[in-house]
Amino acid sequence: MESNPILEYLPLYIVLVFSICVHETLHAYAADRCGDPTARFLGRITLNPLPHIDPIGTVLLPLAAMVFGAPILIGWAKPVPVNPRNFRNYRRDDIIVSLSGIAGNFSLAIAAALLFRVVALLPLSGVIPVLLILRWLMRINVVLGVFNLIPLPPLDGSHVLLHFLPLDLAARYRRIAPFSFLILLILLGTGILWALLEIPMAIIDALAGL
Repeated sequence: MESNPILEYLPLYIVLVFSICVHETLHAYAADRCGDPTARFLGRITLNPLPHIDPIGTVLLPLAAMVFGAPILIGWAKPVPVNPRNFRNYRRDDIIVSLSGIAGNFSLAIAAALLFRVVALLPLSGVIPVLLILRWLMRINVVLGVFNLIPLPPLDGSHVLLHFLPLDLAARYRRIAPFSFLILLILLGTGILWALLEIPMAIIDALAGL
């Protein structure tokens, strides 16, 4: 009987959706704490995936990756709406909100790695599926964290970089936004993106004892 690739990827997809929901929930929570309740009013401070689903990033892209047997799934959710005019300190709070989702992904990866090390010591054959899920949590969250750190608008890393650029240079920098997707495809196709992942992947594997 021929296997169904989508069913085989289903646990991995659940891990991906959970991870991107954590990312967006932390953006929404950080914005609320910094004085902007917009995302809270829209019900975005939740791990329920329904308010976060983006038709392309949460559904179509991961589905295509499953069908074509991609080595790892990647995706995104709807961006959390933020009104920076509500921030108490615009520069500081925009940086905090931008980095909150990334910090959440890296924290998840570290927690999963440390838990992997503990669970791997248990003499039970039934822990193998748990170890597999923890390893996916590690890897997917490292990918999401590094991906969002890339300083290309509108990724989170670009919001941080903008605050350290002179005003005239920042205005020019914003103009590359229409080309960001093409640049990301080039980074992916040339292997540069995977090279950026090598060191953080090695660190998280070492934490897990792999």
